[in-house]
Amino acid sequence: MVQMEVSWLRVLLDNISSYLTLSSMDDLSSNPALKYYTRGEEISKLLKPVLENLIDSDAAPSELLNNGFEELAQYCDELREQFESWQPLSTRIFYVLRIESLASKLRESSLEVFQLLKHCEQHLPADLISPSFEECIELVKLVARDEISYTIDQALKDQKKGVGPTSEVLVKIAESTGLRSNQEILIEGVVLTNMKEDAELTDNDTEAEYLDGLISLTTRMHEYLSDIKQAQLRCPVRVPSDFRCSLSLELMTDPVIVASGQTYERVFIQKWIDMGLMVCPKTRQSLSHTTLTPNFIVRAFLASWCETNNVYPPDPLELIHSSQPFPLLLESVRASSSENSSPIKNGQADAEELPQVFSRSASAPGIVSEVVCKTKRSTNAAAADRSVSQARSNTPWKFPEERHWRHPGIIPATIRETGSSSSIETEVKKLIEDLKSSSLDTQRDATARIRILSRNSTDNRIVIARCGAIPSLVSLLYSTDERIQADAVTCLLNLSINDNNKSLIAESGAIEPLIHVLKTGYLEEAKANSAATLFSLSVIEEYKTEIGEAGAIEPLVDLLGSGSLSGKKDAATALFNLSIHHENKTKVIEAGAVRYLVELMDPAFGMVEKAVVVLVNLATVREGKIAIGEEGGIPVLVEVVELGSARGKENATAALLQLCTHSPKFCNSVIREGVIPPLVALTKSGTARGKEKAQNLLKYFKVHRQNNQRRG
Repeated sequence: MVQMEVSWLRVLLDNISSYLTLSSMDDLSSNPALKYYTRGEEISKLLKPVLENLIDSDAAPSELLNNGFEELAQYCDELREQFESWQPLSTRIFYVLRIESLASKLRESSLEVFQLLKHCEQHLPADLISPSFEECIELVKLVARDEISYTIDQALKDQKKGVGPTSEVLVKIAESTGLRSNQEILIEGVVLTNMKEDAELTDNDTEAEYLDGLISLTTRMHEYLSDIKQAQLRCPVRVPSDFRCSLSLELMTDPVIVASGQTYERVFIQKWIDMGLMVCPKTRQSLSHTTLTPNFIVRAFLASWCETNNVYPPDPLELIHSSQPFPLLLESVRASSSENSSPIKNGQADAEELPQVFSRSASAPGIVSEVVCKTKRSTNAAAADRSVSQARSNTPWKFPEERHWRHPGIIPATIRETGSSSSIETEVKKLIEDLKSSSLDTQRDATARIRILSRNSTDNRIVIARCGAIPSLVSLLYSTDERIQADAVTCLLNLSINDNNKSLIAESGAIEPLIHVLKTGYLEEAKANSAATLFSLSVIEEYKTEIGEAGAIEPLVDLLGSGSLSGKKDAATALFNLSIHHENKTKVIEAGAVRYLVELMDPAFGMVEKAVVVLVNLATVREGKIAIGEEGGIPVLVEVVELGSARGKENATAALLQLCTHSPKFCNSVIREGVIPPLVALTKSGTARGKEKAQNLLKYFKVHRQNNQRRG
């Protein structure tokens, strides 16, 4: 061999080493193209020892071999970049096709390199050819190379002819592209629709047609999964499609209408919107606003239909907070195919089967801990909560008792009732007497028991409030016993989940005692849950003013700065809601919240989005803009625009827009931080509101530059 530079050999070896470090990435296991990483890893591990020996030897590769190293280094680096750049809200199908193409090139290029090495092995030291290059070639050939691109192309052709694709093909495509759940399938449809619109804007008809075919494939996947879930509902009659949520594929209990006019289960569409998806899952139209309007008519008829057919929908809150809230295509297919016989016999469902399907999950996490407070609970209380969750019966989920949807002419009487048992009411009345006892042990046991009762049941919350427990619990917020105080505030938090109870709690004079706990609470848990309860009460507009005037903001800011992590999160949430009210904004700023919010935008706290949304509220007033600029908020906001979640980018851009339009000095600082490239990217791939804010900010930069030129 001719002595030559070995730079491409070193580059290739470095690129392989970098590629192999991907195995330590936290989110690699959820990457839809994981199997292709594994294939690349197998090839890289064959190449690495050979290349290391070659570098250590005196021999240098020929020009032809060096070209092979260069090509292989390029494919290896591109493949690594693709894995590192994966975003959950990007298209999975296109991503997997791109990865598959690069993985195929990596495989073929590796074969060529090993074949070139084999041809010149007589010129290499003996220790370089163990194992033999022939063996390496055979091992590379054994690396799987099944191509989903061919399956997709064939499915699109069959679809165009109107002869397919079959359910087996749909499942294969879904499995190969990581479209495992109904949510992922719907998101894919939304992303592909956006890509199609972009293609049409640039008159790229070929790409638009291809994307339209892929959109149809995702629609078929959704419909197929919906049909499977319909069969698995094991209902004595077919469930009308209007009664099922397109996201959960389950019967709805709290149907709401979104801006597109479509109806969804409230908690599922709220989760969808919270992900930054400002698009209707069904129609894929942009949502002009996020208001969720109760669909009284569907809710009333649905309740009547359930009563008539003896059907009990699952609890949506438990579904949404389970480990897998959205139906899985592959698991549903396997479950459907593994059933030996239908549970419906002679037109009637097996009575043994129905409670298992339409009942509350005995292992689902408690609503309070997952939805509202999300705070760290004490070991004893957590153990008690788990015990109750595991022991509770399969009582069917009832429609929520909400005053705004009742229609006595349609809803059956059995559904209008609260359904609470007399035994619970008797127990609660006894517990209320115990709350008033002079014995701390008795009070301690009573508050702990009410905490458990109020944790898991909507009906229990209604009964506890109706029996008059709230005033006694409020008085115990001043208890000198740390356990009694913590349990009392947590009971009030649990009870406040019910909208009617919010008013009862506030009217019982709870706001000032809650602030007392916030200021002087013995346990961090008590302070955090006090903040969460104030947030819950502040959902009602009139209480935003009352809570602010009562002096809650300063201790909330103190908790934000020095509390536990759960306390910081609850404080941020409460401050966000309170700062919606204009009169509270200045109070939040003067209490020093901005400095803490900027500090909490460090990703290590896991609070970036919570901090940003508060800053957006504060940036609408002059004092807030100045404080954000002075406390170093501009660099971290720019970082969120570049690296944050879809919703985080949207809100950070909104805050920066407020700052820039307020002050040319701030505008110059924002530009110097390098915000323009991520803003340009956001105009192409952000949420609808994020795109709008990014476009407005870029337009303002242009005006700002023109003004500077005139002055110059």
